Amino acid sequence: MYRRVQIDDSRSQPPQNDDVHDDDSSPVQDDEPDDQVNVRSKGDHINVPSHPYLKKILHKQGDQLILFADKVLKFTGSGKMKCRILLITDFAIYIVDPETDSLKRRIALAAVDKICLSKLTDNFLAVIIPTEYDLLITSARKNEIITAFVEATRRASDYELDVVSSNRFEYSAASDLVKEIEFEEVEGGVKTRILRK
Repeated sequence: MYRRVQIDDSRSQPPQNDDVHDDDSSPVQDDEPDDQVNVRSKGDHINVPSHPYLKKILHKQGDQLILFADKVLKFTGSGKMKCRILLITDFAIYIVDPETDSLKRRIALAAVDKICLSKLTDNFLAVIIPTEYDLLITSARKNEIITAFVEATRRASDYELDVVSSNRFEYSAASDLVKEIEFEEVEGGVKTRILRK
């Protein structure tokens, strides 16, 4: 738990000891996360300030600026789809389980190498993380997610995030499992195949 220390300048004498009491008279107060975690941002499609568990996760990690928040489908290493909340802040990516209100994964933006997506009108994108396994998700807000990633990396560092468009790319579905995803335009939409390498 984080606590904020507030110094009362009206006292003429310094405190006699460093004891901290958890009563109402203590200058140390438990405060909720403040600043932008309590303010709904333009890319927040789930109203993060109305979800105390999301605010708590972000506050615990020290993140405050939410660039994107929405439910997405995440693909597991075995190929199952799981509903997750994707949060993109100015420092990290969060994957949260909405059923258990628990943080499943936090990825520092500095660890992201590139984003891969197809040239077609599908909703898939892969976040490539060389030091870990990659993240394959699908969302109707794919373009907005990419914009949030690019903006976040630009804010956090001096480099531009590499966004690769290809109808075939590889991603690490698990630490020891590489898969290839192929996209093909067919009548009425896009056919997507995920193949084990």
